Amino acid sequence: MTDDGARVVLIGGTSNTGKSTLGRLLADRLGFEYRTTDTLARHPGRPWPVPGWEVPPHVAEHYRTLAVEELIASVREHYARLWPRIEQLIAKGAGAGLVLEGSALWPPEVARLTGSRVSAHWLRADEAILRARIRTAGHYPEASPDSRYLMDKFLARSVRYQELLLAEPAALGSEPLDAGDGRSVEELADAVLAAADGRAAVTGEG
Repeated sequence: MTDDGARVVLIGGTSNTGKSTLGRLLADRLGFEYRTTDTLARHPGRPWPVPGWEVPPHVAEHYRTLAVEELIASVREHYARLWPRIEQLIAKGAGAGLVLEGSALWPPEVARLTGSRVSAHWLRADEAILRARIRTAGHYPEASPDSRYLMDKFLARSVRYQELLLAEPAALGSEPLDAGDGRSVEELADAVLAAADGRAAVTGEG
């Protein structure tokens, strides 16, 4: 990325598309700060345990009782409340350089960030890829029937969220990058950096 290129790189997409891995690599390459929207405020997250952390009862209940569209409405309301804080992060990051990733980045809102040296990129993955990643993370074969149900509900929410996120091509600004087409994270980073440089050249920002 050239010195007069974008100073803020945004990576959006649904859960388990590899945003954090790509974001950290980009920040390392560029010498930018890395941030994720996931740390801004709590919302029911992944409904499977990890070492040192068990699924809280309210998180399990959230996925167990809400329909997929209700889950979507809940998380979108949460992200909408975060947006002012996200805009502040982006404004501050434009000076020193920032890579910001997270599902809270929503194309129509990002598209309104004109003239701010922001380059936005979107990851997508087929349902089969998302299912494999979620089931691997949650140790699906060894999980209880209830835990499997919660993972499957999380998958359904993730797939539907991706459908909605990618439904407005004009707001995306560019074709989403396919995180499951065999390209390495290094190759995805190359694609993002090339697109970010190209955007700066086309818009004359700098």
